[in-house]
Amino acid sequence: MEHERVNFDESLARKIDHTLLRPEATITEVENLCAEARKFRFASVCVNPSHVALCSQLLSNTGVNVCTVVGFPLGATSTVGKVCETDQALKDGAREIDMVINIGLLKSGDEKRVESDIRAVVTTARRSGAITKVIIETCLLSDEEKVRACTIAKTAGADFVKTSTGFSSGGATAGDIALMRKTVGPEMGIKASGGIRTREQAMALVSHGATRIGASASVKIVTEGK
Repeated sequence: MEHERVNFDESLARKIDHTLLRPEATITEVENLCAEARKFRFASVCVNPSHVALCSQLLSNTGVNVCTVVGFPLGATSTVGKVCETDQALKDGAREIDMVINIGLLKSGDEKRVESDIRAVVTTARRSGAITKVIIETCLLSDEEKVRACTIAKTAGADFVKTSTGFSSGGATAGDIALMRKTVGPEMGIKASGGIRTREQAMALVSHGATRIGASASVKIVTEGK
């Protein structure tokens, strides 16, 4: 049924990371995620590291990237640990790395260690031509901290800043996306994630500056109103 004609918003689909990060996700669910990603031509699937090799195999030569998460969801893993996760994910076929910053260090004012942590992952990813998205977990930060986190991520060479893991107390908001865009300027990617379940929400976030959307309700989002 993969080749049946489906009416959907392809332009929006190409901005979506089709996401399945639940710890109880089964192999069958991951396989279904990849089938949906092929069908709707999403930008990527975003999965936990243990599923990267399978997704890379299933999505080979489809134009859909494999994205995975590093230091997830707390960000408190050691830098060495994050680099090792990144290196293995790249070997397994990941092309996009979504890493969580060390939130506690940011809130402690230790910007040098936060930047070093990000830069280590960025450098590792870049050696394989992969991109890095830096999750700042906006719901745990003040506006001033959000600005600092975005500035540090940009200085460290990251390709994107991302709002949320989806596993904390809140997700993406239009206000946060606008603040992030104002901070990083026009050239850096911004990924909105966490709690995005409708086309209206996704389009509002895009209009405020998001260039990528992370969602598990991706199929509903791109087919809504079609």
